[in-house]
Amino acid sequence: MEDCEWVLVKEPTDRDIWNPSLKYGEESSSLRPLEIRFNEAAKHWTDALPIGNGRLGAMVWGGVSSEILNLNEDTLWTGTPGDYTNPEAPKSLAEVRKLVDNGQYAEATEAAVQLTDNSPDVYQLLGDIKLEFDDSHGTFQEEKYERVLDLDTATVKVNYSVGDVEFAREYFASNPDQVIAAKVSANRPGCLTFTLSMDSKMHHHTYVSGNNQIIMEGSCPGKRKPPKVDTNDNPKGIQFTAILDLQISGGSGNLQVLDNRRFRVEHCDWAIILLVASSSFNGPFIKPVDSKRDPKSECSSMLNSIKKFSYSELYARHLDDYQKLFHRVSLQLSKSSDSDAKESGRVSTADRVKSFKTDEDPSLVELLFQYGRYLLIACSRPGTQPANLQGIWNYMLEPPWDCAPHLNINLQMNYWPALSCNLKECQEPLFDYTTSLSLCGCKTAKVNYEASGWVAHQVSDIWAKTSPDRGQAVWALWQMGGAWICTHLWEHYTYTLDKAFLANKTYPLLEGCTSFLLDWLIEGRGGHLETNPSTSPEHAFIAPDGKAASVSYSSTMDMSTIKEVFSDIVSAAEVLGKSDDDLIKRVLKAQPHLCSTRIARDGSIMEWAQDFEDPEIHHRHVSHLFGLFPGHTISVRGTPALCKAADYTLYKRGEEGPGWSTTWKAALWARLHESEHAYRMVKHLFDLVDPDHEANFEGGLYSNLFTAHPPFQIDANFGFSAAVAEMLVQSTMRDLYLLPALPRDKWPNGCVKGLKARGGVTVSICWNEGNLHEFGLWSNGQTSTKRLHYRGRTVATKILTGKVYTFNKQLNCVKTYALF
Repeated sequence: MEDCEWVLVKEPTDRDIWNPSLKYGEESSSLRPLEIRFNEAAKHWTDALPIGNGRLGAMVWGGVSSEILNLNEDTLWTGTPGDYTNPEAPKSLAEVRKLVDNGQYAEATEAAVQLTDNSPDVYQLLGDIKLEFDDSHGTFQEEKYERVLDLDTATVKVNYSVGDVEFAREYFASNPDQVIAAKVSANRPGCLTFTLSMDSKMHHHTYVSGNNQIIMEGSCPGKRKPPKVDTNDNPKGIQFTAILDLQISGGSGNLQVLDNRRFRVEHCDWAIILLVASSSFNGPFIKPVDSKRDPKSECSSMLNSIKKFSYSELYARHLDDYQKLFHRVSLQLSKSSDSDAKESGRVSTADRVKSFKTDEDPSLVELLFQYGRYLLIACSRPGTQPANLQGIWNYMLEPPWDCAPHLNINLQMNYWPALSCNLKECQEPLFDYTTSLSLCGCKTAKVNYEASGWVAHQVSDIWAKTSPDRGQAVWALWQMGGAWICTHLWEHYTYTLDKAFLANKTYPLLEGCTSFLLDWLIEGRGGHLETNPSTSPEHAFIAPDGKAASVSYSSTMDMSTIKEVFSDIVSAAEVLGKSDDDLIKRVLKAQPHLCSTRIARDGSIMEWAQDFEDPEIHHRHVSHLFGLFPGHTISVRGTPALCKAADYTLYKRGEEGPGWSTTWKAALWARLHESEHAYRMVKHLFDLVDPDHEANFEGGLYSNLFTAHPPFQIDANFGFSAAVAEMLVQSTMRDLYLLPALPRDKWPNGCVKGLKARGGVTVSICWNEGNLHEFGLWSNGQTSTKRLHYRGRTVATKILTGKVYTFNKQLNCVKTYALF
């Protein structure tokens, strides 16, 4: 044994458990590196490459003479905890309801402004790391420059040459050690000379500590806009600290301190930069002035804890942590059985996006699919804040839409791929956040609506704001934000079968949400239970009197969301033995009286309770199709007439729209098993956005593959991954649909491994020439019976825990073996 060398053998992930006989996918994967590639430094922020560990993020520009890293920490927000109640709201609510009942929808819309509140607070930035190199870097060899984000290792690398010296930079963000790490080196000794500094647009000061650290201390504004001078209304905001630690090669190089704020490094072989950061944020209910957290002390402790590791060990720990998540799923797509994948060489990812309209390279679909998974891992980990409108990456003091989580599609879409794409842990921050919303939302429900339970509206922030936004009712007034999030809680159970989670987290939150919904519903026309006031998020209609309005009653989105929540809590109660609870009896009594989803005169799904005229048929939101996706009240097998109407609704809406709308439509078409239309929306997203003229675009991709509204919103990156997964696998607790929306002529050959299905099942599939070749199923949860569906054929099979089942294209089981 003393002569043996120890080798670390990584634990197999879900993609490794099943090995198909069709070897196309394995052979081609090595030719398709999952890389976002540039052949030049970033010129715009959307050219920079993102790294993140869930809490800390950075954007790497890759400049040669001057390198910039934009830094973020996910708890840096303006403001302080708020009072999300309005004692005058009940009076205004009665007025709005009366106007709606009288059919005065325009007047109700105007009066509903009295129910709106203040705007959310604003996500802020941390600062920048800047490296300025010596004059020789001005003459680097442009043809040898490369900047690459490797999704397989979650690492950004920058390589270039100056004369006969090759320079390399490497960046990663470690989750286990909570540090952003960089290594700068040259292939010849003594060739590395640069100045290192740290700065911020925030109120801050920086100073050198000891021989190798720069400390930055600062604060966020206590209000979303800078307070006026000489006013007492200037609350203390969140405080933050960042410490930059510099190490250089021993035995060579010289380190100097400049103006007590910067370092000057001369003639070293390599340098390692470590960045840690922390804030005084101590939860949404504690004022920053009362916080006991000491961010400087926390940063020092973090640095001390990682000093025991070498750079290589830090990188190995990062890699092991990241790949345990990322390697669960693999996807290979090809146009031919021989695989037409080829080494991309120095072709930039932006150029590949440009050419997609003509070559429709399926490997670029693979890359964008996996990029969504990478970004979710990078911006949402257990213990962090939930992914905001830009994940964690922001360089503005006043970012678009405040970077606030929007609860009428965007926050939810951020987490669509978490379950199907095998990243359930990344969804934990959403559930922790939902708990905070429920606590604030109880007060809003009680005071604003005189209702029990809890409510959250359309937009929120780090302080768990639950009151309506400020402004017009068309976007500000929507009471279903919390209800939509609650459907994610039940979905988590359907995928994981985690009964403890269902009992301890899901059910209590569903109870509170359901209590509010039962109180919010009022008896209305024809004995139906109605919501009043009601909007269809961000969309307006023409009332019968010819006036524009947005407030009416019982929008299809309202009713679809309520049906989903009611169905979820009834199912949860059955699992937990709570079906006799009074709350469940109230739900069962209410369900038959909910307005059904109706079909309009033109054959589309009605968006509102009445068949109002739609002034904008190509509107970006498709809220009235919630019941189809992500909901379950409309299905191909269960409601064919509604599916036909949904098909026409999507046709009417058209293909144009921001990125998130594009990916939602792709998922909706996939649910309809319409592969051609789903693929058209996939293709539609591959439009390279010019950041200098982004107003000319609708949707599309920036050169770093961030998705565009425009401007940048990250939700479509996540929506894309979820939509592609939906094209390949769909499920209920009983049913499993294989390749339900596969575009056979575009992706005729392929293999996907490690996707998740409801019922605790993992699915891997290979197909050839557009036809199912074989697939594998296994479960770590419990024995279950599944109905397998493929092109009209249905076969029932029992899946035993701990066994892997391989099926051939005739859906006959050909082999089974033990998983453990």
